[in-house]
Amino acid sequence: MAPINVLALCGSLRTESFNKKLMHQAIQLAPKELEFYLRKIDDIPLYNEDVKNVGFPKSVDQLNQLLFASDAVLIVTPEYNYSMPGVLKNTIDWLSRYEPQGFYNKPVAIMGASPGRMGTCRCQYHLRQVMVFLKAWVLNEPEIMVSDASRAFDQYGRLVDDRVEKLVQSQMQNLSRMVHRV
Repeated sequence: MAPINVLALCGSLRTESFNKKLMHQAIQLAPKELEFYLRKIDDIPLYNEDVKNVGFPKSVDQLNQLLFASDAVLIVTPEYNYSMPGVLKNTIDWLSRYEPQGFYNKPVAIMGASPGRMGTCRCQYHLRQVMVFLKAWVLNEPEIMVSDASRAFDQYGRLVDDRVEKLVQSQMQNLSRMVHRV
């Protein structure tokens, strides 16, 4: 079976974030045919139409090339103020300005971890709305919304809850299946 290229983006910039741990666990639990390309988004400038009209910044062009080269996208993100982090929204705003834009018809898996009880559910619903506008195919299930994240990982960044681990593994298997369907 040919490899499936997956662009992995994390909406958290913090080095020891729960979401980076969750992203690494998803990669570890994914089927072997999924090959992940991790791309930090900390060098993406704030979106500015004047800058875009002069030319897309190099960091945005590089990310857009990775998006186009990918068969699917994994977005792992925290929830900030009941929505997605500004850095993630900003990145998506830049990528959406290309003609054609790279999310079109692309399978997308979403997951997140939060120290709170809601486990990033509001953020994920907002992100789903954005992906609908961009005509991406968001994986519907299983939804991965890890709550009480400070207790979800051991000292090595591994998930400690077998149920969550199985959900993550299932989501990655479903992403692989979705790529073959789309």
